[in-house]
Amino acid sequence: MGKQLFGTDGIRGVAGDYPLDPATVHAFGMALASDLRRASAGPAVLVGMDTRESGPWIAAQVASGLAQRDVRAVSAGVVTTPGVAYLTRSGGFTAGVMISASHNPYQDNGIKVFGHSGYKLPDEEEHLVEQEIFRHAGEAPGPPLPLVSDPALAERYLDYLASTVAGGFDGMRIVLDCGNGAACQLGPALFRRLGAQVEAICCAPNGRNINLGCGALHVEPLRAAVLESKADLGVAFDGDADRAIFVAGNGQIVDGDAVLLIAARALHGAGRLDGGLVVATVMSNLGLERALERDGIRLLRTPVGDKYVLEEMVRAGAVLGGEQSGHVIFRQFATTGDGLLTALRVLEIARGRGVGLDALTAGLEIYPQRLQNVRVRERRALYEMPAVAREIAECERAFGSSGRVLVRFSGTEPLARVMVEGPDLARVDEFATRIATAIRNEIGLEGGL
Repeated sequence: MGKQLFGTDGIRGVAGDYPLDPATVHAFGMALASDLRRASAGPAVLVGMDTRESGPWIAAQVASGLAQRDVRAVSAGVVTTPGVAYLTRSGGFTAGVMISASHNPYQDNGIKVFGHSGYKLPDEEEHLVEQEIFRHAGEAPGPPLPLVSDPALAERYLDYLASTVAGGFDGMRIVLDCGNGAACQLGPALFRRLGAQVEAICCAPNGRNINLGCGALHVEPLRAAVLESKADLGVAFDGDADRAIFVAGNGQIVDGDAVLLIAARALHGAGRLDGGLVVATVMSNLGLERALERDGIRLLRTPVGDKYVLEEMVRAGAVLGGEQSGHVIFRQFATTGDGLLTALRVLEIARGRGVGLDALTAGLEIYPQRLQNVRVRERRALYEMPAVAREIAECERAFGSSGRVLVRFSGTEPLARVMVEGPDLARVDEFATRIATAIRNEIGLEGGL
């Protein structure tokens, strides 16, 4: 039986509603504690959160569930997801829990779990935790256990990030869009420590404005700020700062695919791109694949999710991988995508080459790509929907090797995602609409997207 609570990035939903209601969150704490006690004596769990108003009460319920099974919770307060991963593996914690819904609006929240190694739990272990949660279904939650955060933990994470940079960024002018999220304190502090002139925008979290018209999914405010201030570049983070999207000094948007190309070229040129390969997901643009091929670099693809990118990186011995959405994993330094770390690497490359991001991405030709989301009432195999299968087959015949079509169900929302990519924008739009309409007719929700 597949997982029912854990999606591609932990448990996610509307805060206060199942599965993020107090009883289920408390049961999660007990379930995780039971799992940890099987493998460790005296376990301790690090808990971090982003800036959503629901974060503190969810953390308190997780801590209460852990305590009910004699597992101690330690709070890092507001910190990034990769910060939790780093502190878990470096600080002697048995596991780490990050309370965040990443790029989602404030009403949503989520629970991500890291093992002692700093890696997200494998699917099999998530399944075991789920079964333990279900065993406690219907039980009244215990009283919440409010946590007092230790600011020294986040400072230790900043110290580590700064230590990965040789020299500094004196004279570089950058704009940071912190998305009113977890990077609001950490991002400006880190880059100012390293000598950059920093203009920080969207750094006034109030519990409800995280990702609201800003951050990695809404880069226009950042682009406007970069152009107005004549900055060298800008960086936009999402709510938990595990992804970063860039804006070049000329206003060009530089997404995760472009960052992978920049980093791959730099590592390859230095003889440090092990195996001459990069790992990305099925969503990465064909243009990235072709640009890497011209530089003698192979691209391996995985299902969507930085968790699956990392698993393939470990299997293949790759040092670089990531997603178009801005999750980039530098395996030499981290066990997960890290927006702050990615920004450090990109600034380091730009400083070393003495050129802007537009020059660093030269030769990257982006194929037109359209993504349509269809809100669905159920998930059904494509072969069970003949009309959908026919539209997909027709699209594949029309584009051949010069295009791609991908239909998948979201791991965090009730959505079918249709991605079509090819050389001709009009045909890409046409096929994306035809496939999305066929899905809507079969399993769409009335009034859905």
